[in-house]
Amino acid sequence: MAFALDTDNDVPAPDAAIIRFENISKAFGGAQALDHASLSVKPGTVHGLVGQNGAGKSTLIKLLAGLHSLDSGVIEIDGQVYDKLTPHLVESLGVHFIHQDRLLVPTFTVGEALFLGREPRIAGTPFLDRGLMRRRAAQTLEHYFGVTLPTSALISELTAAEKQIVQITRALLANPKVLVFDEPTAALVRREAELLFGLIRKLREEGITVIYISHYLGEIVDICDTVTVLRNGRDVATLPVSKTSASDIGTLMVNRTIDELYPKADVALGETLLHVEALGLAGKYRDVSFRLRRGEVVGLTGLVGSGAKELIRSLFGLERPSTGSIQVLGDIGSLPSPATATTRRIALVPEDRRRDGIALDMTVGENMTLASLGRFSGLGFLDQKKERKHANDLIARLHIKADGPNAMVRTLSGGNQQKVALAKWLSRQSEIYLLDEPSVGVDIAAKVEIYILISELVARGAGVIVLSSDIEELLGITDRILVFYRGRITREFQSSQTSPQQVLAQVTGALEGHDHGR
Repeated sequence: MAFALDTDNDVPAPDAAIIRFENISKAFGGAQALDHASLSVKPGTVHGLVGQNGAGKSTLIKLLAGLHSLDSGVIEIDGQVYDKLTPHLVESLGVHFIHQDRLLVPTFTVGEALFLGREPRIAGTPFLDRGLMRRRAAQTLEHYFGVTLPTSALISELTAAEKQIVQITRALLANPKVLVFDEPTAALVRREAELLFGLIRKLREEGITVIYISHYLGEIVDICDTVTVLRNGRDVATLPVSKTSASDIGTLMVNRTIDELYPKADVALGETLLHVEALGLAGKYRDVSFRLRRGEVVGLTGLVGSGAKELIRSLFGLERPSTGSIQVLGDIGSLPSPATATTRRIALVPEDRRRDGIALDMTVGENMTLASLGRFSGLGFLDQKKERKHANDLIARLHIKADGPNAMVRTLSGGNQQKVALAKWLSRQSEIYLLDEPSVGVDIAAKVEIYILISELVARGAGVIVLSSDIEELLGITDRILVFYRGRITREFQSSQTSPQQVLAQVTGALEGHDHGR
C-alpha cells in the first residue's frame, strides 16, 4: 500500500509544481540509471523531457508510474510527497500515460477498451450502461479530435493513429490532471502528428499538464513551454523553450558542439557508381534521372506519397520500374529482385528495421553475417570462429552497445539495432548504400555515430543515398539533395549552399522550380 507523507503545507501554492522529483537516484544492479536527478513540472504547461538512450528518461517515467521504487530522493504529486507509488494510486491522483506501444487489447472493441476497469452501470443494477458509454465516448472524441470512431470496431482493425486516439480518449474520460506522452509520434505520419500537436495545445488551454518525451527535438521546440535535458542519469538543464533552439538542446544532450552533430568527410568524388535515367513506375514516380558517384552522399526527400520511397524500393529490386534504365558501374540491367541488387553490391537499410532490416530473435553476430555467409563458410560448414571474430571487430568499430556477438538483437536499443542493420551490409562489402530514414527513432548520440559511419563509407569509396524527412539532417550529412514532389524530382540543392526553409518550400510545393541534375 502507498502512503502520503505528512507535510507542513497540505495545499500547494498556485504556482507550485504539480510533479516534482528532487535528487532522485535509482540503480539496477551495478548500473546507475538516475543519479540525483530533479524535475519540476508546473501545472497547465507542456514540459518536454529529452535525453539520449540510457540518459534516464524511461526510468524517471516508470518511477512516476509506480512501476519502480526509488532508491533515494523525493517524489511529489500535486503538493503531496509519497514514499511509495503504485500504478493504481498514480491514476487515482490524475496522472495518466500515453505509451508508445499503445497497450490496448487487440480483441477488445473500441467501447470496451475506453471503459476497461471503470465501466458505468445502470443505477441499482449490475448491468453496464452501454448507452452512457457510447455518449461519453462520442462527446470526448468530438470535443478533442473532431472524429467519430465506431465503438463496435476491434482495436486490431484500427490504424496506429486511431489506436492512439483511443488511448488518449481513455485517459481523458478519467478527467486527468497530468498526461504523459512517451514518444507519441513514432508510428505517425506528419498529418497525424499535426492532429496530435493540436490536441496537446488544446489540453494546455484547458489546464491539463502535459509531459512530452520525444527524440524529435523539432517537436519539443514546436509545442513545449519548458524542456528538461537528461544526460547520464542527471538533469543538466531546464530551459524555457522560447529562449532556446533544437540545436542548443541537442548540444546539451550529447555534450557536443553543433558542428560535431553532423560530422562529414571531405571526400573527392570518383567514378559514377549508379546512373538512373528516365526511370518511371506507373502511379508512383516518372522521369527520374540522377547519378551517384564514389565518395558522394545524395539526399532524397519529399512528402509521403511523393515517390521517393518507391524509388528506393525500385533501386533494390523490390519494385519493378515500367520505364527507364538503371546502370550500376556502367552495366545496364534491371534489378528484378533484392538478390540481384545484392549481387551488384547494392545494400538497403529499410525504415522499419525491426520488421525488414534485422532478425530480432537472432544474435548480433548472426545478423551481421546473414547477408555474407559465403565469406564465413566452406564445404557447407560455417567457420564460427571466423564469424565471431568478424562480429567482434564490427561491434568495436561501430561502438555497438551489446553483451558480445551472442547477445540477442531484440535486447538492443533502437540506435544499436540500426547499427547492426548497417553492419550486415558492411560484411557484404557493398558499394552502394540505400538508407531509408536511417536515424528515425534513435537518440541524438546514436544519430551522430550513424553519421560518422556514413562518412567512413564514402571515405573508402562507397556511394550513399539517404532518404529522410529530416531536412536539417540531410543538409548536414549530404553533398546534394533531390526533392520529390508528386512523383518527380522538382529541384536539386547543393547542401552546403541551402537553407532548411528553401528545401521545405520545395517539398511542400510552395516553389515551382522543375530543374534537376542529371
